[in-house]
Amino acid sequence: MNLASRKAIVILSVVAICTRSAVADDWPQWGGPQRDLAWRETGIVDALPAVDPATGFLSRMWTVPIGAGYAGPAVADGRVFVTDRVPDENIERVLSCDAETGQELWKREYEARYTISYPLGPRATPTVDGDRVYTLGAVGHLLCLSAAKGDVIWQKHLPTDFGTELPVWGMAGAPLVEDDQLIVLAGGQPGALVVSLDKRTGAERWRALEDKQTGYCAPVIVNIAGKRQLIVWHPTAVSALDPKTGRVLWEVPFDVHAGMTIATPRSIGNRLLVTGFYSGPLMMDLGAAGVSPNVLWRTKPGNTEVKNDSLHAVMCTPILADRFVYGVGSFGDLRCLAADSGQVVWETRDATGEGRWWNAFLVPHRDRVVICNEQGEIIFAKIDPAGYHELSRAMLIKPTQPIQRRMTVWSHPAFAMRSVFARNDGELIRVNLAAP
Repeated sequence: MNLASRKAIVILSVVAICTRSAVADDWPQWGGPQRDLAWRETGIVDALPAVDPATGFLSRMWTVPIGAGYAGPAVADGRVFVTDRVPDENIERVLSCDAETGQELWKREYEARYTISYPLGPRATPTVDGDRVYTLGAVGHLLCLSAAKGDVIWQKHLPTDFGTELPVWGMAGAPLVEDDQLIVLAGGQPGALVVSLDKRTGAERWRALEDKQTGYCAPVIVNIAGKRQLIVWHPTAVSALDPKTGRVLWEVPFDVHAGMTIATPRSIGNRLLVTGFYSGPLMMDLGAAGVSPNVLWRTKPGNTEVKNDSLHAVMCTPILADRFVYGVGSFGDLRCLAADSGQVVWETRDATGEGRWWNAFLVPHRDRVVICNEQGEIIFAKIDPAGYHELSRAMLIKPTQPIQRRMTVWSHPAFAMRSVFARNDGELIRVNLAAP
């Protein structure tokens, strides 16, 4: 296949990813409407606007002061939801504001004493479902709140209710709504790594799996061979469950050092990909029926995180587009891999930088990719088997989260209402990206 044909296939694949739903979307949970980290709205600018010369940043529609946290915002029904922490008071908060004006609508506070590393604040993006919003705090406070007023409908404390032993870096897996269930990566004992709760009452429906470590990867539903599967990537395996019952459909052992299962699993056709910093990638073919996994490739023995021949992501969820994989690896390397072999096709640091634990978020949008790097920049680019093609770049938000002697933004933005909603440890902002 020649290069032009390959480019066409990749572009068509990304377009297909980004045009399967309505042109105007909310961003009601981790990963957006379909939990796949794709932005599908139309009517977006071709190039980023010029920055405000007085500030050096893109002009904001509004700015709201907030506390610290890694959790990205959720946007639904004209409201924005975000969580933060007030460290001096040992308090976590759930905040809601008007998406048009930024005006605070309500605030819910509760005591949360941190014993975790990197104790800035909550990690999990809120999950909005109709008139309710579900939040998971860093030390295991699970709340079901009224989306309109913030009233507590029901609540759990995972260590108390399920025997959860908190991960080193806290609870991070955003809850998943599936029909009338709320599915939570609980890390409980016995056999409660994942629990299903009645989303209306909080009553337990089922529990499944067991692991000495919880990990950090949000559960996700994929549709493979016409069958809905709940994918749970945890520190000892990739497991697929029947989302109605919790029954294990298949499982592939995969030991992940330090429990660093973070990036969301990606699927295309009958293939499924996961990738982590130390343990690298694992590409599986699940067979014609979608329940017979075969490992196509993974990192070869002898690779290290310093120098490797594949994709060792920290927290960047890769893009799996037909015959190629795109993602940001362990030291800021944006790479293209051949999906059949994992072989590196090209790499660049033009979109990111270079340093240990470096990160950028990749969000497909129509025939391009929106990149939000940890320096606080937003980039429009096209990526294909021939390389990285930058279209425009601007400063979005100030990096405020300290890591390895640098300041970063490790909070995934939301894309809704033809805007980008982003946060750091001091502010929540909305930037309009609608075409004139």
